[in-house]
Amino acid sequence: MTTLLALDAGNSKTDLAVLATDGTVLRRVRTDGFRPHLGEAAALEVLRSAIRSASGSEIPARAGLYLANADLPEQEHRFAAALEDHAEVLTVANDTFALLRSGSKGSTGVAVVCGAGINCVGVGLHGQVARFPALGPLTGDRGGGMDLATWSLRAACRAEDGRGPWTQLAPAIADLFGTTTAVDCGIALSTGAVATERLHEIVPVLFATARDGDKVAVQLVRDQADEVLAFARVALTRCDLLDAETDIVLGGGVLAARADPLTRMVHSGLHGLAPRATLVVPDLPPIHGAALLTLEAHLGGPAPADVEQRLRASW
Repeated sequence: MTTLLALDAGNSKTDLAVLATDGTVLRRVRTDGFRPHLGEAAALEVLRSAIRSASGSEIPARAGLYLANADLPEQEHRFAAALEDHAEVLTVANDTFALLRSGSKGSTGVAVVCGAGINCVGVGLHGQVARFPALGPLTGDRGGGMDLATWSLRAACRAEDGRGPWTQLAPAIADLFGTTTAVDCGIALSTGAVATERLHEIVPVLFATARDGDKVAVQLVRDQADEVLAFARVALTRCDLLDAETDIVLGGGVLAARADPLTRMVHSGLHGLAPRATLVVPDLPPIHGAALLTLEAHLGGPAPADVEQRLRASW
């Protein structure tokens, strides 16, 4: 039997699926996230181990690996070269492509992912591709869960010592971490008394405080919404999709949570920006997009309707 391997790797987890060419998912594996910035050799070994676990003794006819932190073409080429022995044909691309395909009706559209960080991709009707380096502040990016958390903590600390306007984020963050003040929380994070891995817990507090009408919190959420809209606007423009009937796919933990007021701000802005576009927060996981892209690449075109439906039903 001819088998294919699809892989979607985020910062926190990696999903793999082995599938037949009729869209049947034969095996699924989940393992740790792909974080080459913490050690590329170790990160690649996590992928190798996961691929061996999923594929067994078989060599898939094609593997499509969609990786967070594969942000530059040279990284994609390097990771593909390191893993090429695991399939007859192996391709590596950024995970935004998997998100886009998991929510779009076809191969075109724009996807914005806002999870730990933020990124965007666009694919136009005539093959145009819009991408961003997505290296955080070093390449002009703002936002994602870690930024939202640190923005909130900074605003809370400044509110307490008088450098900034008062915000209910201060007592809310202190209460979240069981400290007397938000400044004490910052100190605890600095000394290790509170694990930095808990920073993301501030994000739901930010949204709740914004929903209560806190001006500082609302502005922080607005800043994130504006960045999502800026990414989408540039990608839509580069791909000639501003006036097209197209899909705008929103994913990553921050956007997939559908939390107001961020969701309301983003949706309102996108409707004004591209009124003919359909906004999608996929119900299917990004591994579906990775599998569909891999299947379509193997078939040399769109998957037949029954094959795609069989694949959709597997998740």
